[in-house]
Amino acid sequence: MLENLKKYHVILASNSPRRRELLAGLGIDFEVKVLPDIEESYPDNLPADRIAEYIASEKADAYRPTMAADELVITADTVVIVDGEVMGKPQDAADARRMLRKLSNKTHQVTTGVCLTTQEQQKCFSVTTDVTFKQLSDEEIDYYIENYRPFDKAGAYGIQEWIGYVGVTGLRGSYFNVMGLPVQRIYSEMAAFRR
Repeated sequence: MLENLKKYHVILASNSPRRRELLAGLGIDFEVKVLPDIEESYPDNLPADRIAEYIASEKADAYRPTMAADELVITADTVVIVDGEVMGKPQDAADARRMLRKLSNKTHQVTTGVCLTTQEQQKCFSVTTDVTFKQLSDEEIDYYIENYRPFDKAGAYGIQEWIGYVGVTGLRGSYFNVMGLPVQRIYSEMAAFRR
């Protein structure tokens, strides 16, 4: 599968163990390479559903000056959007608690932006999934934060963890997108990628 990728040295530009696991599930060889201190800011007037793709593109641009001719770099960014608020990673336990309380008993959107970049071409796209949480009690929120420390996750939760087991009542779209990488769409885009 994905014979067209044999020409490329695929690089996943992410420290996320979940993204590594998901990309490995596609059965392609890749290397993880992460540049330090890439800026993850965005213009204030950017629509919420475009932010993740914008940041993924900015990350890709940081790799371009050092890319080899045979490299294909995958960059990604995930945001959680609820009631118009864009949630990134929580700063601390209090911020995580605030985020989870805001997600409680509501449907929110998880958008992951992805860029597939070579020296010659770039394909960027976003995938959005709707996720619904039940009413979460303060005890459930505190238990999750204390035991799972979700400080590296957009919206302060991982759907594949305890809070997802007990709290998620509905999902429309890609489950893997909520984990941080829309692998079905990545597979389709990579299958169409030509050198």
